[in-house]
Amino acid sequence: MSETLLLVRDLKKYFPVKRGVLGRTVANVKAVDGITFSVNKGETLGLVGESGSGKTTVGRCILRLIEPTSGEVVFAGRNVLELDAGGMRRMRRNMQIVFQDPYASLNPRMTVGAIVAEPLIIHGGMSGSERDEKVAQLLTKVGLQPDYRKRYPHEFSGGQRQRIGVARALATNPRFLVLDEPVSALDVSVQAQVVNLLQDLQDELGLTYLFIAHDLSVVEHISTRVAVMYLGKIMELADRRALYEDPLHPYTKALLSAVPVPDPAVKKKRILLKGDIPTPLNPPSGCVFHTRCPIAQFPICAAEVPPLIEHKPGQFAACHFAGQPIPTASS
Repeated sequence: MSETLLLVRDLKKYFPVKRGVLGRTVANVKAVDGITFSVNKGETLGLVGESGSGKTTVGRCILRLIEPTSGEVVFAGRNVLELDAGGMRRMRRNMQIVFQDPYASLNPRMTVGAIVAEPLIIHGGMSGSERDEKVAQLLTKVGLQPDYRKRYPHEFSGGQRQRIGVARALATNPRFLVLDEPVSALDVSVQAQVVNLLQDLQDELGLTYLFIAHDLSVVEHISTRVAVMYLGKIMELADRRALYEDPLHPYTKALLSAVPVPDPAVKKKRILLKGDIPTPLNPPSGCVFHTRCPIAQFPICAAEVPPLIEHKPGQFAACHFAGQPIPTASS
């Protein structure tokens, strides 16, 4: 049985909306609304969903880049949310992040060598010559020349800049990486190179990934299991193969039906969702997906929140009518 490295339990993140002279809280944006999942040692959990579903907020809450409203984040047996500043500083050696925009996440006034060496300086324990040697090793590991450490970020392509971001994340020898849409800003050919690099590093270093993305094709290629988010909640969680071959939740089915097929002669059946994703400021009652769901039944879907339960071995779905067929439209 696989060892659980990260356990997220009932995680919530509400952003207060303040108005008036006194700045009173009049409402809350429910970006993440009570989600629970685990990540096993050495695996990649893909986290997918539309823009605004709360994926990035989850990753940042796990690392405490933003403070969660409530819940638990247990990493290697320790609740991250209970750590003081010193404990969190030490914990960050083991938990790192690769950001979405490979240019905005790099300081344009620092050389690549200084960027990659910064975590080593912060956490200490190395002399200057040892840091230089470590930086050269890290750049080589991600497929860049050691001499590049004297250059600045604007001198590199998008794919190279993302490799620099990966090298920086690996500087402290972490066990767990949050990959926040690490290839969405790159060309397709470069995406493949970076994904292959991440897989090679995972095999070599025994890394565990939370891979946040909206591109279902990339997620299918790299993930061990996949969690599907919608409006701050997890709709379905399953092994990659089970989810892509036989999804249970209507939202998952709609997302997969929108994935392009490379053969123009193939007529794909699309599941068309009505309307736009509701605002997390005032999410729908009951199942948050019921306002767009093609198989919603009233009053149950509008009144009762469906629990995320196991419908098949290892396949969880939060739906009152999981697995039911859905009407499709030819595209």
